[in-house]
Amino acid sequence: MENSYFKAFVIHEKDGNYHQDIKVLSTDSLPDGDVLIRVHYSSINYKDALSSIGNKGITKNYPHTPGIDAAGVVEYSENDNYKAGDKVIVTGYDLGMNTAGGFGQFIRVPAEWIVKLPEGLSLKESMILGTAGFTAGISVLRMSELVKPADGKIIVSGATGGVGSIALSLLAKRGYSTVAVSAKQSEYEYLQSLGASEIIPRLEFQEMDKRPILSAKYAGGVDTVGGPILENILKTLQPLGAVTTCGSVSATHISVSVFPFILRGISLIGVSSQNYPEPHRQNLWVKLANEWKLDNLLNLYTEISMDDLKSNIDLILDGKLKGRTIVNLIDN
Repeated sequence: MENSYFKAFVIHEKDGNYHQDIKVLSTDSLPDGDVLIRVHYSSINYKDALSSIGNKGITKNYPHTPGIDAAGVVEYSENDNYKAGDKVIVTGYDLGMNTAGGFGQFIRVPAEWIVKLPEGLSLKESMILGTAGFTAGISVLRMSELVKPADGKIIVSGATGGVGSIALSLLAKRGYSTVAVSAKQSEYEYLQSLGASEIIPRLEFQEMDKRPILSAKYAGGVDTVGGPILENILKTLQPLGAVTTCGSVSATHISVSVFPFILRGISLIGVSSQNYPEPHRQNLWVKLANEWKLDNLLNLYTEISMDDLKSNIDLILDGKLKGRTIVNLIDN
């Protein structure tokens, strides 16, 4: 295929420092893969921010283009399952980590990483969801296998973040009563608009009684931060309650006794969207596009250009982004 030139947001390393610039690259510079995709939209995730500041646990080699999410149109394919013009989504796997990602106007990836855009979603809507929405979808799906709306309230941590905000909306759509944990008092009205029936200040919940088990209050939970918040969710679950966990921004370790597990029979469910297997991946995207499609989806995002990436990466690192931030690559 003929070489093409495109813009990309590139992180490069010099003398131990990491710099962020918009560069013009060629498709010949992209890694090997079955399918070349012209990216229309991407989105900002915490992993992208870490990659952008040189976190070697996310990205080992630089220069590098982050972006763990991408939605666009197939430009060229060597795989029979995809043809030029197909609208597709790529989230997870190694995209944007050690493979050039969605902050460039082209990506080339293995066919196994790709999901066809389901009927009912636009490319933009798929990136309003992105990895965060997909993770929220897995979390709600797994938690709801054990906990039903009639069982009681569901507590959601990190509620103004990408995963938390979409989880709140999905739970409300499915008929659950939700409690949001948030450090941002200025966003309480926003959380109520997502479906939160109650809001607890993060510091208040984090500094609860240190006893190994506490009064049972919640039927289930969706945790996005880990650490003491997750500990206290576990200690306050009702008998046979379940909580999913997918994040570690608060801490990577928890200190909790076995009492909530052996006295109340609760379940702790780990969630990873990065390598979520097929056909479950396609099936969940179809669900998010149809029966679970959010009525308020177009109220959950801010749209930026490639030029705005640096400032928004700083915001997510400072914990100041709310909801979802998508990147328009077609107008750059």
